[in-house]
Amino acid sequence: MADALGALAGASVRLWRFDGRSLRKFGSAADPGFTPPIPLTTGLVRTPTGSVWLAPVPRANGFWLELAGLPEARAVELAPQLTGIVAAFFNAERETAGMVEELTGVYKEIDLLYAISEILGHTTILEEAAPTIVTEVADVVGARRSSIMVYDEATGLLRTVAARGFSAEGLQPVEIDDPHSVAARVFREKRFIVYDPTDPLAQNPGSQDSRDYKSQAFLSIPICYGPGGRCVGVINLTERLFGDSFTPSDAKLVSAVANQIGAAIENARLVQRDLRRQRLQRELELAHDLQLKLLPAPGVLQGDAEVAAICRPVDNVGGDFYTFTRLGHGRVGVMFGDVSSHGFSAALVMALVMSAAGIHAGAGSTPDEVLASMLESLGDELASTEMFLSVFYGVLDPANGRLIYANAGHPHAFRIPRSGEPERLPTTAPPLGLSTAASIQRNQVNWEPNGDLLCLWTDGLVDQGSGSGFTEERLLAEIVRRRTERPEAIVRAVFTEADKATPRPADDRTLLVMRI
Repeated sequence: MADALGALAGASVRLWRFDGRSLRKFGSAADPGFTPPIPLTTGLVRTPTGSVWLAPVPRANGFWLELAGLPEARAVELAPQLTGIVAAFFNAERETAGMVEELTGVYKEIDLLYAISEILGHTTILEEAAPTIVTEVADVVGARRSSIMVYDEATGLLRTVAARGFSAEGLQPVEIDDPHSVAARVFREKRFIVYDPTDPLAQNPGSQDSRDYKSQAFLSIPICYGPGGRCVGVINLTERLFGDSFTPSDAKLVSAVANQIGAAIENARLVQRDLRRQRLQRELELAHDLQLKLLPAPGVLQGDAEVAAICRPVDNVGGDFYTFTRLGHGRVGVMFGDVSSHGFSAALVMALVMSAAGIHAGAGSTPDEVLASMLESLGDELASTEMFLSVFYGVLDPANGRLIYANAGHPHAFRIPRSGEPERLPTTAPPLGLSTAASIQRNQVNWEPNGDLLCLWTDGLVDQGSGSGFTEERLLAEIVRRRTERPEAIVRAVFTEADKATPRPADDRTLLVMRI
């Protein structure tokens, strides 16, 4: 630059810099072999080779411009112009250096955010990523110690999941209403807290105990996510390596990191919730399959009767049930019922009923005795759960042309004759759980083998309201219209009509049709 200025001015140009004791040559210009005396102001200075003109460079403390080989008047004229050019050059250099430094800082920040995004993108478990994150953040902002604390919803405590500069093992969780904890205060107020120990007016908001960071600079940032800024944790940075306080830029950068962590925590929470939902769904599907397997297949009757049944719980599991029993000599026992309510509680009682039915129905007792024995077995469970069940149990005896049955509060039991009107099989006792064993009676009706149909269904299949849906009358009319068809065809046709009339049933639905 000095050579270019010299060529422009037609003179010899050098730059000198005051080092606190003397002037030192600055730049690549030739060394004159001497050091000029320290001037007090602009003007001529005598040197071993003659007088030279020295002028200070504006806004460049300690720099002087030397002009040699010019008349004094010409030096006076050119000095302001040349020193102005040098000052502009120095200023551009400073701005360039500042921009480079700023860009370097921005690059580090971008690189940090990208690195953390990559870390969090490869795991849904924050504890796996947290040690790397605290190290990366501490390195970029210059903190000797750092930590990440996460809010545990189950305990209501902030627990440290990772730390740098100290061990997190053995650290006690922090209560979120702790009045002395900076982290708890940041969590509660959802705003960052920064402390500058070099500021005499700054008040340390930290604990009054003997923590070793008490007099050190620190920065605590809330980890927030979602609408309303739900706080899920805190990032703590302590002991600035360079001895000064954390800057607003540091707070801005760490807040961006906190947002990423907040999103990762929320994502992990949603993933875990989805996994739990999927696990629950699989368990519900398994429970549904297992419950339906408790219900016997028509094949168990081995040709003694034609039977078809469909059971559709409104939830994955329900309280409707049926079972068959071969009693010998062509006789068949049929049990059908409905546990009050639906869902898992009803399904558990239903499983107990099926177990009790398997024990008592095969004993050869009369239907009323079977229901009385079942009430004795199930009474305590029904009382403790405050549940009851309507149940029909009948024994079809085609050889003697009769149906003997006991009906504990089940209203939907009918004999559909080969011709003529349907015959309701009225109740002979209150529902089990609302009755005593002594109150259970039995009844008997005639039965035409290979002609009559036994039809049983639960109240979820018919509309008990205004009659605009699938009513008992519509159901019976459909069965009567198809009574000469196979039971399987009848059951399918009834459910088709029921689905059309009531696409969103509110209760479990079961229908059984038997011909013997």
